[in-house]
Amino acid sequence: MISACVFTVLLEHPASPVHQAIDGSFQRRLLMGLAMGLTASAIIHSPWGHRSGAHMNPALTFAFWTLGEISTRDAFFYVLSQFAGGLAGVLLSALVIGPPLYHSSVNFAATVPGMPGEAAAFWSEAAISALLMATALTVSASPTLRPWMPLLAGLLVASFITFESPLSGMSMNPARTLASAIPSGEWSAIWIYFTAPPLGMLATAQLYRSVCSRERA
Repeated sequence: MISACVFTVLLEHPASPVHQAIDGSFQRRLLMGLAMGLTASAIIHSPWGHRSGAHMNPALTFAFWTLGEISTRDAFFYVLSQFAGGLAGVLLSALVIGPPLYHSSVNFAATVPGMPGEAAAFWSEAAISALLMATALTVSASPTLRPWMPLLAGLLVASFITFESPLSGMSMNPARTLASAIPSGEWSAIWIYFTAPPLGMLATAQLYRSVCSRERA
């Protein structure tokens, strides 16, 4: 969330030299995607990421819990930590960055539906969440692919921000959306970000379980 706040200010605040130097919104989304993709890859590859499994998303944790990969107690504390960490990141950013983070063009890096509307935002959030979950399950099950997970996750995040964010703001993560919504007061269609990512990941997890059960039969 600190990265999201910092790079949103750099790329979207009208007084930012970076914003002024880059006119095109697509180019700015591409740079934002690269920044956040590298952030995701670094976290997953870090000692903290290895220690925790790099669970930064309640929807992901919930899906793995339904598969029996995480105990109920651990899942509870994962989710609690994800929400607390997200909010702490935004509040710390507000303390350090100050007014530029409050500007309407930045708005605490809030995620809101784009011009196509709430239905497009919902289904796009569900789709990218399902794709992320499918990648995580496939890669984690393959000893050959597993070392590439940080890179693959980073590429997905970068691609989603570049191409999907005009539809939903690209969240995939209820904790990420709530962290920005609380200080910004931006609650527009927040139900999307609390329903679409868990549903997309849960559907993929159950499909994965079904396929694996048939293969074992």
